Amino acid sequence: MPDTALLIIDIQNDYFPGGAMELEGADAAGAKASRALKSFREKQLPIIHVRHLSTRPGATFFLPGTKGADIHASVTPGKGEAVVEKNFPNSFRSTGLQEILEKGQIKNLVVAGMMTHMCVDATVRHAADLGYKVTLLGDACATRAQAYGGESVPARQVHAAFLAALNGFYAKVIRSDEL
Repeated sequence: MPDTALLIIDIQNDYFPGGAMELEGADAAGAKASRALKSFREKQLPIIHVRHLSTRPGATFFLPGTKGADIHASVTPGKGEAVVEKNFPNSFRSTGLQEILEKGQIKNLVVAGMMTHMCVDATVRHAADLGYKVTLLGDACATRAQAYGGESVPARQVHAAFLAALNGFYAKVIRSDEL
């Protein structure tokens, strides 16, 4: 498994209770991601943290220099663990993520993160398009309710729909206890 890395996407304070963009199930997902992180550390496997900093005009969360933009305590980066900062949903766009993976000869990614329907989705699809084998820890991800065309879609349904769409072609979606 030395060619496997854990990629933790945007598990940041603003997504947790009291944050500027609270997600449903953030605490539970953070705890599952924390367990995966512990496992990778014990096995001395590569770990990459991704941190979103919102630089677009009118942004209301992940603002640079705020506590909300900090990585959550449940997955605090350890010494020697890479931290990639991004400004777009896709963790590969305008970042050094791909170079880090190439340098480490990484072929497989285990992914946890937030939000399932946005940054996790964009990153997993791009990773698969680049040829990485992706395992997505579905219970180590969280999202929020969405609305379209006058219809409200509960967070659990948004989460399930995106995991179902990714499972198969783009990733193997599993529970963290299956890791």
